[in-house]
Amino acid sequence: MSDNNHATLHTNRIADIAKGTDDVEIVERLREARARVKTEMAKVVVGQEDVIDGLLIGLLCRGHVLLFGVPGLGKTLMARTLATTLEMDFRRIQFTPDLMPSDITGTDVLEEEGGRHRMKFMEGPVFTNFLLADEINRTPPKTQAALLQAMQEREVSVGRETYQLKPPFFVVATQNPIEMEGTYPLPEAQLDRFMFNLRVKYPTIDEEVEIIKGTTSTVQGAAGTVLSADDVLRLQDIVRGVPIADEVIRFAARLVAATRPGVADDLDSVHRYLGYGASPRASQYLVLGAKARAIMEGRYHVDFEDIRALAPAVLRHRMVLNFHARADSLDSDALIERLLSTVNNEG
Repeated sequence: MSDNNHATLHTNRIADIAKGTDDVEIVERLREARARVKTEMAKVVVGQEDVIDGLLIGLLCRGHVLLFGVPGLGKTLMARTLATTLEMDFRRIQFTPDLMPSDITGTDVLEEEGGRHRMKFMEGPVFTNFLLADEINRTPPKTQAALLQAMQEREVSVGRETYQLKPPFFVVATQNPIEMEGTYPLPEAQLDRFMFNLRVKYPTIDEEVEIIKGTTSTVQGAAGTVLSADDVLRLQDIVRGVPIADEVIRFAARLVAATRPGVADDLDSVHRYLGYGASPRASQYLVLGAKARAIMEGRYHVDFEDIRALAPAVLRHRMVLNFHARADSLDSDALIERLLSTVNNEG
């Protein structure tokens, strides 16, 4: 059987999810969908399995993902390849210093028809299912803000009109952390719109050898389609229905509250380095992400470990560090480790 036929049959099986009511069958099919997507992506992307899982979780939770890493690690390739495995409308925006908000959202244009003139709205690239915002920190905050309403409310306001975005709507943005010239820091409000901040790390030696072999020969890998937009919408609904104990929800809330200076007296080792902590949006994303992680791994309930595993990706861009952290060479990941070692499962 060819890869295309196999992908079609698999997609048909996933499409039947909404018709069944058996929890075991639903979990198994979602686990299969994850495995199939990762198999197809492995034809193009070497390694980075944790990042790929983070992208899938973000998509299934109706969140957005920021990929943070130095140039050349395949951030754009990962996003583009994931879009290839999903039968969703895909657009890419290369963010530059001269990009205007209307270049993203669209604008009203004057159109002549039958001797009459009328205003017509021309949709921008934000009107899509899967949007890749490449090097998002290369454009000024005014242009970055054009995405705020779209990412949160799934709608775009132009002039007096508001236009709805067709679901699913998923934004993956890339950011280069080492180049300072021609870049603009992302405002806190923009960062908070991203469910995850995923650190893309350097490959191992073996992975790099495989990358070199795959990109310097005449044979190039190609990923096939696994899921359609309708399948993604059904899976998003399934994830929200995953059961979670009140104790696990409370642990997520306590963990996020522990990032806020002045909340707990016994966390001076963390709070002295923070100006501001995370908002309740972090708690919501922790719980939603934990549900997706659990069901993708074939489990029917959420565990404390799911919360702990996702804490760095959810919290690292929501903690505002002060000058003490810079003076002591501490980053948000180091402070999150201290939080996880301090906040226990009981409380």
